[in-house]
Amino acid sequence: MNERILRVLEFNKIIDQLSSQAASSLGKSQALKLKPLTNLNDVLEMQKETDEAGQILRLNLAIPLGGIFDIRASIKRSVIGGVLSTEECLDIANTIYGGRQVKNFIQKLEEDLPILKNLTERIEPLRELEQHIKSSIDDHGHVMDSASMKLRSIRSSIRTSESRVREKLDGYTKSKSAMLSDPIVTIRNDRFVLPVKQEYRGSIGGIVHDQSASGATLFMEPKTVVDLNNQLQEAFIKEKHEVDRILRELTEHVASEEIFLTENVEVLGKIDFMFARAKLGQTMKASMPKMNDQGIIKLQQARHPLIPIEEVVANDIEIGEEFTSIVITGPNTGGKTVTLKMVGLCTLMAQSGLQVPALDGCEMAVFENVFADIGDEQSIEQNLSTFSSHMTNIVDIMKNVDYKALVLFDELGAGTDPQEGAALAMSLLDEVIERGARVIATTHYPELKAYGYNRENVVNASVEFDVESLKPTYRLLLGVPGRSNAFEISKRLGLNESIIRNAKSHIGVDSKSVENMIASLEKSKRDSEKDYESAHQLMLETEELKKDLEKQWQDFETKRQTLYKKAEEKANKALQNAREEAELIIDEIRKMKTNANLKEHEWIEARKMLEDAKPNLSSKQDEKRSSPKDNKKDLHVGDTIKLLTINQQGSVLEKISDNEYLIQVGIMKVKVKDKDLQFISEKKEFNEKPLATVKGSSYHVRPELDLRGERYEDALLRVEKYIDDVILAGYQKVSIIHGKGTGALRKGVQDLAKKHSKISTIRPGVSGEGGSGVSIIELK
Repeated sequence: MNERILRVLEFNKIIDQLSSQAASSLGKSQALKLKPLTNLNDVLEMQKETDEAGQILRLNLAIPLGGIFDIRASIKRSVIGGVLSTEECLDIANTIYGGRQVKNFIQKLEEDLPILKNLTERIEPLRELEQHIKSSIDDHGHVMDSASMKLRSIRSSIRTSESRVREKLDGYTKSKSAMLSDPIVTIRNDRFVLPVKQEYRGSIGGIVHDQSASGATLFMEPKTVVDLNNQLQEAFIKEKHEVDRILRELTEHVASEEIFLTENVEVLGKIDFMFARAKLGQTMKASMPKMNDQGIIKLQQARHPLIPIEEVVANDIEIGEEFTSIVITGPNTGGKTVTLKMVGLCTLMAQSGLQVPALDGCEMAVFENVFADIGDEQSIEQNLSTFSSHMTNIVDIMKNVDYKALVLFDELGAGTDPQEGAALAMSLLDEVIERGARVIATTHYPELKAYGYNRENVVNASVEFDVESLKPTYRLLLGVPGRSNAFEISKRLGLNESIIRNAKSHIGVDSKSVENMIASLEKSKRDSEKDYESAHQLMLETEELKKDLEKQWQDFETKRQTLYKKAEEKANKALQNAREEAELIIDEIRKMKTNANLKEHEWIEARKMLEDAKPNLSSKQDEKRSSPKDNKKDLHVGDTIKLLTINQQGSVLEKISDNEYLIQVGIMKVKVKDKDLQFISEKKEFNEKPLATVKGSSYHVRPELDLRGERYEDALLRVEKYIDDVILAGYQKVSIIHGKGTGALRKGVQDLAKKHSKISTIRPGVSGEGGSGVSIIELK
């Protein structure tokens, strides 16, 4: 991308906004160097980086990037033998600490952030170097006494010497205050002195270090403190030498960690740059575009990035699939140039790893070149007219246009004879289209209104104009050529009707037909948009109804489970009553045992049959106990019946009376009332032994299994049992909720599913199903 294109499309203003979002000078410097990339893989990588940083911002989390400095110059000076200042050492220590904070912050996040986590893995903690600096230099940049034993001793002697000098001079301020301008001790040339009046110079005696502007006051060092001041100066020199030694030692330590420090700085700069891009996208309410190298652009509700959100009009624009060229026609003013710049600027932003101000799902292309001829670039110095200036740019563009280029022409062919300009514009468009480039051109020539209808890969467009308010709406209308509104505007402004009629008579039939066609297209467009809005509203209402029905269904399921539980409790009570009655029957059989000559194994079998006589707890209505009234039928010897009190089948042996029968159930023969009998079937040659069906409460299985918070091994055991349960329950599709995390649990579930013979497919959930935190299993 050449610098002229970046300037014409105002990409530098985007860079200024981006650099302001950086938290450190490291990120700011990278932002200022940003240029659009032309390799699809490089662009995809940058878009992924921006999206990862955006994920953290969407969680309302703030990455701790404060206190990080660009210390590369200091590192270089330490390596080549320079001595770092205390401020430079502090910046290095703070950057080490900041890098460690960033690393801890990213590593603790449970979200799937492969790029950021790989970057922070490269950050070295360097605690020893940080501690060395922090134990030697305080937060104000002063070398502390604790930096070395020698420095502590020197500063102790300095404090002692200062105290002795002040003590001596304080004696003068008390005994000779009349000779002093002020009874205070001050400092001149790093030596303690007294402000002595000029006339008492001889009385005090000593060395004069300075005098006041008027000459009335001399700043004198009395003879009695000269030696003490000398001792103090020697101590100061020793202190400076020791401080220099400590700083050299710290510098050498910094130099020994050069590789790790440089790596830390580069990583932190990149992370800051990533978050600056994400913050800019958040500020613009932008979204991550899908990128391609086929020249396809699809933008929904796209906005010009440099116009305030509350003022800009969003538009839909599409190019690259059904058509490769858009010709926007219509009168001047109305937003044609804004639309042109919006597409160009969004393209540059997307290729720079920035998100674009449009709705989710937008798609952008990676172009090797973006060419633009926009605005009036008349050059007075070169004595070029507007037309000549435009043609100079266009000639340069035509030398380099190919199928990997996006070309933006503003007012193509303007500045010359209309007929020649229109013909030249069509010829240029034909050439650019022939080369396979994507082109968007604006023009006010009426001859180009029919251009899109005569070319296979070209579509007309216009910017809507409200005749009632006499203002443009700035809405882009794809498929509808622009039309002049001169007559309507003149009429609205009060021009005489007869003048307008006379003007219309001078327009050719063809022009009238075209204008009528355009008006018809505009009406059709408005009608279709109204229909779309109605359909969209209906869809929203349907979705709300669907959510409401789903909630009611869940409430119903909860209530049904409660009723099942109550029914089970009632059934268990009935079972207890049945068992009590069975015990009475067993006692009767025991009395008959000797006479009936029963064998022991037959006795055990009969007892087991009674123990297993358990009511069926199925929820189905047709499995409920039928009323004798519903099954009233005359029974005959040999008929198969069910004894309702113990839920077992048997056969009729004898009819004792109108409402009493002798029946046999297993090896038992008992007398029962007909109200306790249910007819099953007429007499058969062979009777099958009835079996009891037992279904527990676990038969009802939810259509999803939540594994979040489970240990890996326990979770896989739960999945195995759950798959068995849902197969028995007859489900066709179920959801396994495992969360995102490290991805280990998701992989374990997928491996288990691939080996299971009853599972046909397993796939990640889509956005409406929970995304990659959910796996959808379909059963055979």
